[in-house]
Amino acid sequence: MTFFLSSCGRYNQIPYFQDLKLNGPVQEEINNLSAQTIQKDDVLGIIISSSSAEASAVFNNKLTRLNNNNDDVSSANPINPYEGYLVDSSGEIQFPVLGALKVAGLTTPQLRKMLTDKLNQYLKNPVVIARIINMKVSVLGDVAKPDIYPIKSERITVLEALALAGDLNITAKRKTVILIREQDGKRAYIPIDLNAKALFKSDYYYLKSNDVIYVQPDKTKYAPYDIGYRNATLIVAALSVLVIGFSTIYR
Repeated sequence: MTFFLSSCGRYNQIPYFQDLKLNGPVQEEINNLSAQTIQKDDVLGIIISSSSAEASAVFNNKLTRLNNNNDDVSSANPINPYEGYLVDSSGEIQFPVLGALKVAGLTTPQLRKMLTDKLNQYLKNPVVIARIINMKVSVLGDVAKPDIYPIKSERITVLEALALAGDLNITAKRKTVILIREQDGKRAYIPIDLNAKALFKSDYYYLKSNDVIYVQPDKTKYAPYDIGYRNATLIVAALSVLVIGFSTIYR
């Protein structure tokens, strides 16, 4: 009976969003999505084009092929074949002709606009493609596949990151998942409750580059090892008593 009750109690902690009442389709406004901002150590993929391919080439001369491949730039994958621009400790990149540009704190749309405005004096009808190409999140702890996951887009949620990691194990704590975020020279530790639908409205539902999600295991994860350790300790103690006994008898 005790095992049955404890099993029922354990199950009640497992389902996500337990306070989400669904009597039919439910809709709500998304008002907590904020754009990714460029940070120090980000790598930016930037490609410039214009009415003159020859003139545009001057602004692309820092880009080099990775692994000596010959992939063409396409609208579906315009950045990946190229190395990007590292945002230095001052929040700047060194851009051909334009020199040092302060980019930290900008969104990629803001960066595109800034570059377009500056390039208008050099190029006719400049078009700028820009993306953060080293965006990643880490998921570790009590999940199926802990790892560092590169993100191809600039939008990823807590749930999507956990899905990449194969979801939480059955022994994971769902009420106290920890989000670790470094931004503007500060590190924050944010608790996340997967049992409550308030997560969808949280300011932390949408992740930022370099975020770390740590999923804590509950005590049931440790129990088999604890029992095994205690049993092993008892066995060693019993063997020690026998050895001492035999040594006393046959001394």
